[in-house]
Amino acid sequence: MNDSVDVAIIGSGINSLVAAAELALDGKRVCLIERSDRLGGFIHSSERTLPGFIHDTFSSWHPLFVSGGAYAALAKELHARGLEYCNTSGPVTASVAADPATGVHRAVIAHRDPAATVFEEPGDHAAYLAMLADLGRNAGTVFGAFGAELRSFKEVAKIAFGAVRRGRFSGTEAFVRDSVMSGRNYVRSRFDGWETDQLWSPWLLHAGLGPDQATGGVMLPVMAMSMHSFGLPVVKGGASRFVAAFESLLRDNGVRIMLGAEAEEILVHSSGAVTGVRTSQGVVTADTVLANVSPQALYTSLLRQPPAPAARAAERYQNGRGAMQIHLALDKPVEWLDPRLTAVPLVHLSNGSDGTGIACAQAEAGLLPSDPTVVVGQQCVLDPSRAPAGKATLWLQLQEVPFTPVGDAAGELSVDGGWTEELKQGYLDRILGRLEQFAPGTRATVLASDILAPTDLAAANPNAVNGDPYGGSAELFQNLLWRPFPEAAGHQTAVEGLWHIGASTHPGPGLSGDSGHLVAQKLTAKPSRFSRIQAALKPSKR
Repeated sequence: MNDSVDVAIIGSGINSLVAAAELALDGKRVCLIERSDRLGGFIHSSERTLPGFIHDTFSSWHPLFVSGGAYAALAKELHARGLEYCNTSGPVTASVAADPATGVHRAVIAHRDPAATVFEEPGDHAAYLAMLADLGRNAGTVFGAFGAELRSFKEVAKIAFGAVRRGRFSGTEAFVRDSVMSGRNYVRSRFDGWETDQLWSPWLLHAGLGPDQATGGVMLPVMAMSMHSFGLPVVKGGASRFVAAFESLLRDNGVRIMLGAEAEEILVHSSGAVTGVRTSQGVVTADTVLANVSPQALYTSLLRQPPAPAARAAERYQNGRGAMQIHLALDKPVEWLDPRLTAVPLVHLSNGSDGTGIACAQAEAGLLPSDPTVVVGQQCVLDPSRAPAGKATLWLQLQEVPFTPVGDAAGELSVDGGWTEELKQGYLDRILGRLEQFAPGTRATVLASDILAPTDLAAANPNAVNGDPYGGSAELFQNLLWRPFPEAAGHQTAVEGLWHIGASTHPGPGLSGDSGHLVAQKLTAKPSRFSRIQAALKPSKR
């Protein structure tokens, strides 16, 4: 096989699907190259435990997608092909913990209407609404930065001009200062009570951060605003239906889909321009290649003669903590001690920065956390079709897990041999013990379980290096202007025609599809008169 297309895309995660769809709708000939036997990357659902129980295997919640530019561009096409969301108009997320001083359980619930979120301290309710208002006033700048090439003077200047035009430079220094704070310091600086910290600090884990890492001061209110505004939508019938809608859209628009095809080399002409991709199924010839891969794979494997500075930086690229997925089939829905939690789609078991910070530190040290933050996804609250009548699924996520454990912070589990089945079961027992504190009897309702350790995530998706599903640490030194690293920041690489997309590129992890959308928009933009003349004068690369 030696197919010629306009654009070849390596990988089929959300950014690849978005880019392929937008490029194909613009009339480009596109080939999607995927090593697996299915599309979607970390978007998948199946009956992982028992027949009739549908589990979102990896990711599940889509607030970042439905609030972003990719959805605005593709929503009509996707919904016409069967995509349907289930969402909430009431409670959206919650966090429950035992008060460290009294041991009494305390829960805080966020509603779609931020005014319905309850605080004990008299001034915290006004402070909470002020936090959202501050972000709202700067939303054009913040979300503009997420959707722009931050090393492009033209794009950054456009964002700055927009801020000036809207009169948003008043208080800019204070806003920037707050943005680079850690989440812990941010809530300390604004709130007297515990609710905002307990509610939103665990959500920083979903951005690849911990409560003590920089930029939590912007990501915490961004998470809050996103869910107040857009809820926590899940795909009706399971996440695979999201991928199916994309696949239908791609095939309808002539995209060639290669499954089970390993990308072995990105081909580069002696002139320095990309000419295609050599795969395990043959060569795909293309003038443009989008690589949705890790920096390590791009600069130390797929490019045989990569730019030396980028190759050295890729070898030093730092991945974040590992993650773990646990899927449970339950004989009945969870019966929480606090009955309000039965209607909440996603509940964190965490007291906020303190407990989550300790668990992060233990995981960073290679230890299994003694009291991990547990993400309890109750998709059946939104989509009862996920389980047989009267029963339920649970989607448990652990984001503070070492890839290669060297010990157990609780001193209870043996880590000899790594993530053995025995260790997986032992850790599941710890997680169920945490859940039993707030929902006694849950363990007895478990009909079946399925566990994906960090090693399983890495085996399922090569982009999850060391079991990190977020494409690399999202700390400030590897984020925004410096993602993935200064030597190759920006999506357009030093190799002509080669673009880097995915979670390891700006704007980082999350199911927004923003990097794929951003690159597709650039490739479909009408060229200026100057660029057309420049292209006409340029010698052929072949």
